[in-house]
Amino acid sequence: MAGLGLRDVTLTHDRHPAVHHVSGHFAPGSLTAVVGPNGAGKTTLLRALAGLHPVASGRIEPDGTGRVALLPQATTLDRGFPIGCLEVVALGLWHACGAFRAVGTEGLARAEAALDAVGLRGFERRPVGSLSAGQFQRLLFARLVVQDAPILLLDEPFNAVDARTEADLLAIVASWHAQGRTVVLVSHDLDLVREHCPATLLLARHAVAWGPTAQVLQPGAMRQARLEAEAWADAAPPCRVAA
Repeated sequence: MAGLGLRDVTLTHDRHPAVHHVSGHFAPGSLTAVVGPNGAGKTTLLRALAGLHPVASGRIEPDGTGRVALLPQATTLDRGFPIGCLEVVALGLWHACGAFRAVGTEGLARAEAALDAVGLRGFERRPVGSLSAGQFQRLLFARLVVQDAPILLLDEPFNAVDARTEADLLAIVASWHAQGRTVVLVSHDLDLVREHCPATLLLARHAVAWGPTAQVLQPGAMRQARLEAEAWADAAPPCRVAA
């Protein structure tokens, strides 16, 4: 199993702080929600955990060995590219076969099995642009399935999907957790977080609270996060640690 530690991590956009001096630990095999107001730095934190955003100061320290797989917000992805569903899922195998090698018969079989696992059997040749929002999110989950990573980062994975799709995808997340994978998911749905996530990080550019969900999602902490969000000033001076 593998986890991730944060030691006084600061992340910036154009030297302006997006995440301030966060320390904590996503324990191996844990399922943790990241919640907070809009602009709290949740997506930036996930991208940094995936190695896609530079760390201005502090360290992100792997706990054990293992790859990290990121499911970005679906709204940030271009669905106009002419590519089929099976090809999208097979892209998740690049770590195993290399960027310029064919996935082979075994790889295609894994991709087909992943489509089946998320309820998209028979969609192998369907163009991505023809999918509904829920079907597209299932497709992104299928790509995560074939990546077979021990650490999974999910950015708003249930946003804009119907109730059945949400239930099916939640079952996949629960299976990853049961397998001992480390799952970190961003969500605005606090009822979902309370029901399905044992641990929560309440982020308002810094860690307002981090621990068992029932203890974190207390009215006082939620009010503090909201007030801090209301006090944010986009014209604040650049962060000195990023100079």
